[in-house]
Amino acid sequence: MDSATGALALEDGTIFAGFGAGATGIKVGELCFNTAITGYQEILTDPSYASQIVLFTFPHIGNVGANADDQEESTTAAADAARGAIFREPITAPSNWRATDDFGAWLAKRGVIGLSGIDTRALTKRIREKGMPKAAICHKPEGKIDFAALVELAKGWEGLDGADLADVVDQEAVYENTAGLWKPGTGHETLANAEFHVVVVDFGVKKNILRNLANAGARATVVNGDATAEEILALKPDGVVFSNGPGDPAATFQRSGGMIKTLVASGLPILGICLGHQMLGLALGAKTKKMAQGHHGANHPVKDLTTGKVEIVSMNHGFTVDPETLPPGVEESHRSLFDGTNSGLSVKDKPIISVQHHPEASPGPQDSFYLFDRFAGLMRQHRGK
Repeated sequence: MDSATGALALEDGTIFAGFGAGATGIKVGELCFNTAITGYQEILTDPSYASQIVLFTFPHIGNVGANADDQEESTTAAADAARGAIFREPITAPSNWRATDDFGAWLAKRGVIGLSGIDTRALTKRIREKGMPKAAICHKPEGKIDFAALVELAKGWEGLDGADLADVVDQEAVYENTAGLWKPGTGHETLANAEFHVVVVDFGVKKNILRNLANAGARATVVNGDATAEEILALKPDGVVFSNGPGDPAATFQRSGGMIKTLVASGLPILGICLGHQMLGLALGAKTKKMAQGHHGANHPVKDLTTGKVEIVSMNHGFTVDPETLPPGVEESHRSLFDGTNSGLSVKDKPIISVQHHPEASPGPQDSFYLFDRFAGLMRQHRGK
């Protein structure tokens, strides 16, 4: 395509030519599709998307523009999340009262390469049938794209298997959070009198996790995955949260698994989210495995097996805990109704819960916010003992 200013090349040699947007240059990553029709800015700033290229199945992206309040990374290190974004139609002009930036300009500032004019339906079908491929995306305003070189870059990329990407997106310095959820007219209210003190182990933590903890009455001290159990226990927390994050849980577990096992044995209340859920599963004796297409979207039905209720949740993961490997005493608490994969764990006679999905996300429903209150209840009960 002579008029192309952007392209996507897959590791098998398939080329999709289109029109570039956002940042210029070339980037490589794992290609996944996301079925959400809203929240594109939150998606692209979620550190869990590090080293991935996101294909949006909804054709029109950009109508709410971008603004600083909706960015989900918590630290500067985590700002390098998604590498590329693919759309069916050219970026839509902003028409939202909260917009402070055009989406295309925002992509350029973030270093994210955009690509439109792609048959996203055909590409989504390809991922569903063959799994998430290694890919290279480029934006060259002058054209003259070397498609063969793009294919070679995609082939040569190391991929996500065995990658400890959480080590890239966490921050060395310890910091505190007391900011709560955003409200119209007041913004993010500050937690005045915290009932709990929680240590959050940052593997790529989203801001809304910290804000939901504040809304549940918890002041958060955020440490990274290199912190020792002794350092965390010295902070005298009422509970510990293992956050979301990118990459292969088994790889990150090599670095942080000993700390997680010690905290599990300590008896403290624990909440695991996404990558934190997977590594908690590993610490408890289960195994994780790579998924063919993963779960990426805001419309996933999940059943809470403890209450029988079905909630509509946001998901973003390419690995999963294998429920067939759960040891005695570790129970499945939530299950995906799309494909039956595990979406939550609880431990018999211990104040430990975890979920694969994102309970802090609010893609329209706020069905999963209750998890933070459930965790607060565990901390309250543990303190009473």
